[in-house]
Amino acid sequence: MPRLTGLTRFFWEGAARRSLLILRCQECGYYTHPPRPVCRSCLSMELAPEEVSGRGAIYMYTVAVTAFHPFWKDKVPYTIAVVELAEQPGLGVTTNIVDCPEKLLRVGLPVEATFVETAPGLTLPMFRPAIRATGPRAASEVVDRSEDSARPAATAGR
Repeated sequence: MPRLTGLTRFFWEGAARRSLLILRCQECGYYTHPPRPVCRSCLSMELAPEEVSGRGAIYMYTVAVTAFHPFWKDKVPYTIAVVELAEQPGLGVTTNIVDCPEKLLRVGLPVEATFVETAPGLTLPMFRPAIRATGPRAASEVVDRSEDSARPAATAGR
């Protein structure tokens, strides 16, 4: 279980409720993650958690293939990524990508938040490929919005 502090409690409690909460400056509207007590944009201390859409795109990723701790032995390979959230350029969340075959992974892949109970009492926000609103959930249904993206592509994924 992550250590809950006054600065991070909202994030973990939101995840337990299956809600992705990010601090937002109440003065200038700038989102800040990871949580900090001061806005990086205007230096205000008036920050409050706000729910975000959970939509974004893979900014960078790597596939872990070695278990460096016994906990991970049955979980490799798994994907670690930084997802840039749709709410603001540069707003990144370090996470895992799930429900996505390695061959479909790429920088710019549209993703959406999902919440995974990894241990009793511990729910983590993770991301999976964004899919069409209708039809079965399948890797072949990945919606490619990369042509619609206004932000420049990031560096290579792995």
